[in-house]
Amino acid sequence: MLLELRHITDPLDPAIASFGALQEATYFDAEMLIPASIIGQMLTWSDSSRSNHLIVIEDAGRVVAGTLFHYLATPRIGFSSYLAVAPAQRGQGLARRLHDARAALLEEISNGACQGVLIDVVNPTRLSADERELERGVGSDPVNRLQVFSSLGFKRVDVRYEQPVGGEDGGPVTNMDLLFCPRDAVDGVPTALIVAAMLEFWTPWLGVKTAQAAAKALETRAGGGELALIALV
Repeated sequence: MLLELRHITDPLDPAIASFGALQEATYFDAEMLIPASIIGQMLTWSDSSRSNHLIVIEDAGRVVAGTLFHYLATPRIGFSSYLAVAPAQRGQGLARRLHDARAALLEEISNGACQGVLIDVVNPTRLSADERELERGVGSDPVNRLQVFSSLGFKRVDVRYEQPVGGEDGGPVTNMDLLFCPRDAVDGVPTALIVAAMLEFWTPWLGVKTAQAAAKALETRAGGGELALIALV
């Protein structure tokens, strides 16, 4: 039976809870995830600057793959909060189905203006031994994950990336990289575009003042007009 792909718009759809369970089963740090109890609210909220979306693939009503993502209207970029495939369904091209469906929806939402998709992903070389063990505990391999994202067209944005909060003692998370999948084949991306996207992504979460400070710090670390896009593998 062909697995069903759906764009979830109803905040009471049971697929939201099923997607939440998938997230928790496939990621080693649940505190870094957007909980299912919040996702339903997010799907009903949008304004001129941002909209939130969930696409899932189901097997007999159970979510076996899904992606939660956002369209950031000012920089005209998508941001992927999470993409996961259940271990038993891996190797069947489900990540590609989700990625292609997400790209098609972003094209529709933006009237063809979306420039690509950002995502932040842990860097395997900056994981502690304990974190690697936690990854193994949920059947996850951070190196394989980068290979999957590479196959989808993502490259690393050449800048030291820090997620502003959530790290040790409340500081920034520093074990992640920022990846970008451009709509068109390019070797670089304007610094201003990345900074604008992260400012718009961070603001609802952190508030205006903190988001602006984090975006300014990112701009300072970038130190130039364009950032190279570096192959992951």
